[in-house]
Amino acid sequence: MPVEEPMAARPSLRERRRATATREIVEAAERHITEHGPAALSLRAVARDLEMSVQALYHYFPSRDALVTALITKVYDDLTDAVRTAVEGAAGEGAPPGVVLASEGYRRWAIDNPERFQLIYGTPLRHYRAPVDGPTTQAVQRMAEIFARELFAGYTAEQLAGADVPPLSATFLADLEAPGALPAPAMALFLKAWGQLHGLVVLEVFGHTGFLGEHQAEIFRLSIHTLVEELHRRIPAAG
Repeated sequence: MPVEEPMAARPSLRERRRATATREIVEAAERHITEHGPAALSLRAVARDLEMSVQALYHYFPSRDALVTALITKVYDDLTDAVRTAVEGAAGEGAPPGVVLASEGYRRWAIDNPERFQLIYGTPLRHYRAPVDGPTTQAVQRMAEIFARELFAGYTAEQLAGADVPPLSATFLADLEAPGALPAPAMALFLKAWGQLHGLVVLEVFGHTGFLGEHQAEIFRLSIHTLVEELHRRIPAAG
């Protein structure tokens, strides 16, 4: 007979109330950032919007850093969902390469959510330091995994290890060669591609390419196609 798996215990009423309150606090912080910008975020302002005391808010977030960490993690998760949806929603015969779809999903989300984009990629919040290997780092990794998968789809580990890149320093190689990570040459190419992709989006979100007008999306797609083609030429053919 099949062994029945034990049912997960249902959260208690207290746990459900805490989860609801935590979600409402993070959502209020997001609204505050959208209206006033990341630099204006404060626990007092968020508590006032929710008609609760700062002392009550501390029951859920013991510090401003704890709230900022939860907020940044959620922003990254929402951005990752947008990237994943862009890839899965347009995949199929005749669709652009997955990495192009992912890049365009990233761009669209950033344009639609400039204040939230600024929170994670704009001027660092004064006195805030993200936890080392904490939830924000894990959230970034989830998004990076989508881009890496789409960028190197169809290539073997041997091909990626043989990618043509300039000589890398011993210390850089040591940092890149982490267990389970891409081969060092592929990781170097990935970081190069990410820097160019992200730079294009930052320029547009902060208004530096407005002179292109309605052609910004076309230039972005052209740039990503060119970037991917140049990168793939550096990876040797199979065999």
